[in-house]
Amino acid sequence: MTMATSRKSLPSRIPSGPIAFFVSIILVVVGTIQLVSTFHTYAVNLAELNSLRKTEASLKEKNQDLQNDIARWSDNEYVAAQARERLGFVFPGEQAIRVLHPEAVTGQSDDSAQTTETTHGSDPLPWYKELAYAFEQADQQDDPAQLPDQSASAEASPSDAASPEQTTQPTESSKDNQQ
Repeated sequence: MTMATSRKSLPSRIPSGPIAFFVSIILVVVGTIQLVSTFHTYAVNLAELNSLRKTEASLKEKNQDLQNDIARWSDNEYVAAQARERLGFVFPGEQAIRVLHPEAVTGQSDDSAQTTETTHGSDPLPWYKELAYAFEQADQQDDPAQLPDQSASAEASPSDAASPEQTTQPTESSKDNQQ
């Protein structure tokens, strides 16, 4: 009977072919996922390493520039030249000359100097300077009828008017504008 029972157990055994196949497929998929994850981590770390190397190079360059600045500012001649250029300092015994009206020296008015600057490819004014210029132009009064009203208000407050000659000047210029 022992043999009969052993023969009966053989046919009742479950076939292991498809189960082993699916288990091996699952193991291959899990291994592939682990391998891809490892390569992805490697690529991310390599990119971070390259980024850090670039940052290190830029910081070394900035450090070198700052070291050069320290060396330059340690030189007394450089400090004196910067004080002259930036702050307008002069040595004792020297006389500083500042040109108040550069158009008198160059022979060009401000308008012609601005047009030559724009033709040479310089950048236009920033928006806030253009806005300030527009406000200045708007503040200038082209209407001569308003000028006598301002001179009358200036005469009304004696603290504002320095002399009567100053109050009559706008009316004389308004007469010239009317002619």
